[in-house]
Amino acid sequence: MGLISILEAGRRDLLEATRGISPEQASGKPTPKSWSVLECIEHVVVVEDRFFSWISNGTSVTPQRNDENEIRLFTMIRNRFSKIEAPEVVHPQGRFETLAAALAGFQAVRDRSVQVVQERGDLLYSIGTAHPRFGKMNGAELIHLIDGHARRHVDQIRENCEALANAARSH
Repeated sequence: MGLISILEAGRRDLLEATRGISPEQASGKPTPKSWSVLECIEHVVVVEDRFFSWISNGTSVTPQRNDENEIRLFTMIRNRFSKIEAPEVVHPQGRFETLAAALAGFQAVRDRSVQVVQERGDLLYSIGTAHPRFGKMNGAELIHLIDGHARRHVDQIRENCEALANAARSH
């Protein structure tokens, strides 16, 4: 599957996960330490924007495609069994007050990610950057992280909505 197809599938996944969410569900938290749906989407937007800047400011490297590494990165970041504390710089700050605003922010940043893939294509393999957790990678690998990260939080959104619905039913 091409990088654009991957990003578009991830977009559809997030939009589907948020379909029909009420304002209460969007801002509700299953536990005091949980992030709300709005906070999850804000975090995805901030991280995707940050990764986009890493691609824009990356260094030139010898192009090397490693399908195995791309799958590994996507799988590792998506796995919700291993809890990862996000760096403070990408914590939600209350940027979005409504689900519509959060989704508009997501659509805008995802459009930009798709555009960079359209414009740079295989040149992404010659852009080098370093992730603080996953180390050195190329721009294409970073696109896999962008999508895997968003889908990690799609899973969190679904978990939150289910927990909030269960709590509402038990009261």
